[in-house]
Amino acid sequence: MAVLEAGPSDRPVDLVFVHANGFNARTYRTILAPLARSARVLAADLRGHGLTDLPVRTDGRRSWLDHRDDLRALLEAEGVRGAVLSGHSMGGVVCLLAARAAPAAARGLVLFDPVILSPAMTAAVFAGTMRPFHLVDQALARRAIFPSREAALQSYRGRGAFRTWSDEQLDDYVADGFRPRGDGQVELRCPPEWEASNFRSHAHDCWAALRETTCPVRIIAAELDSPCAAPAHAGELPPDRRVTVEVAPGTSHFIPMERPELARDAIKAALDR
Repeated sequence: MAVLEAGPSDRPVDLVFVHANGFNARTYRTILAPLARSARVLAADLRGHGLTDLPVRTDGRRSWLDHRDDLRALLEAEGVRGAVLSGHSMGGVVCLLAARAAPAAARGLVLFDPVILSPAMTAAVFAGTMRPFHLVDQALARRAIFPSREAALQSYRGRGAFRTWSDEQLDDYVADGFRPRGDGQVELRCPPEWEASNFRSHAHDCWAALRETTCPVRIIAAELDSPCAAPAHAGELPPDRRVTVEVAPGTSHFIPMERPELARDAIKAALDR
């Protein structure tokens, strides 16, 4: 499992950050770097992403519990105790599931537009009646091979999901998001089939995790096209106000890229608590 580390090496780990489906830890480098002036930061590449070389298997896969177990293993290997766990999209859910399974590792969660399905959709997933998301087909149709990293950058810049990203964020994503091929071209490190498997596999109960996780949880959802049902289902959240939910005005699913200062401030507030 590949991990980027920054900040004072003589400190315990203060922050562990986990990326979204299809991305990698380096994508968030410019967002997290200012925090490393005073905090020790780990940013992990999940299985099937970035520089991590753990094997991927899609047959029979139904949940993100494999990602949870990988993160939990990392926390144990690094001796992480009482850190802030933060993540974007799928990464936020993985942090939530890991905090439920390893409560001593986390003293707070900061989740940016985590993929939390509604209670009804969650029940449909477990019942096997949930229809696949359109994102599954989009992932499978994604171009995986380019003549070069520069060609990938030219294809992505200002388009689709990347239209709100800075050039530096996109450069970082492509740097660790592609591997060289023997024919001189480059290929996505996160195969389209694996990205699609992540979009397809939701048999993990975020609502149970929100009820049972013992540390404070701050959810920051996007205003536009958010996959996070928490703002619309506040009645399902614990009544003790341990879990707080807010909506970031004007943001899409890519909150950390669009509002890096908001992301940093939210994480810093949890670190300072």
